[in-house]
Amino acid sequence: MIVRPKKHLGQHFLNDKSVCERMTTALEGTDYVFKSVLEVGPGMGALTEPLLKSTEFETHVVEIDTESVVYLKQHFPALGDRIYEKDFLHSDLTDIMGTDAFAVAGNFPYNISTQILFKVLDYKDQIPMVVGMFQKEVAVRIAEPPGSKKYGITSVLLQAYYDIEYLFTVPPEVFTPAPKVDSGVIILKRNKTKKLDCDEVLFKQVVKMAFNQRRKTLRNSLKAMINEKDFPYQDYSEMFARRPESFSVQEFVTLTNLFDNA
Repeated sequence: MIVRPKKHLGQHFLNDKSVCERMTTALEGTDYVFKSVLEVGPGMGALTEPLLKSTEFETHVVEIDTESVVYLKQHFPALGDRIYEKDFLHSDLTDIMGTDAFAVAGNFPYNISTQILFKVLDYKDQIPMVVGMFQKEVAVRIAEPPGSKKYGITSVLLQAYYDIEYLFTVPPEVFTPAPKVDSGVIILKRNKTKKLDCDEVLFKQVVKMAFNQRRKTLRNSLKAMINEKDFPYQDYSEMFARRPESFSVQEFVTLTNLFDNA
């Protein structure tokens, strides 16, 4: 008997082969070195199929849903032992992929998609590329440059280490069940930043606090961090009169160092 997996973890199964082929092509023919791709949440294998056909890399899949794992084993025997029934978010990826470089791909479940990318950040020096499908609003926000009202915390934290490009939009009707919103495919390519030129823990704190009150100027949104008796606020009054969406990653690094050195 063939087991057909149920919808799980907020995932919508993709039916359009051309979308999957475009995502696979985005991983091919690049200057980034990796011999393997880890697909996260393959479900019924719509993306798995073109990934397996590629001659440029070996495909591995990680899937938390037991019914989907059974389905994949029945329909994609070529995967062999490269099907891992694990929770991607709570796995040590070196246990799955070893220590060599690998790319990540997937039609990511909407409700954990940003968590997947923050997991990627933990392995940023091992993951040179990511091609993923997200809810369009999330995809746009991740790829958005400074100066946009959609630019935010995830934009800054991910763009600190990856160059991100919005590739194309995917309509609801190519999914089962059809979501109520469009989806978007983005690609992340590791940039040359090995480590930020600041305290990275403090950097995250500054970015998150700044955007938690994004309509306010930094003087107000970061007020809890500013002791004006010790902090050289007046020397940087123009900077603190701006709103967070106007700051590039490098400017947030500069801002972090101001607090670190105060």
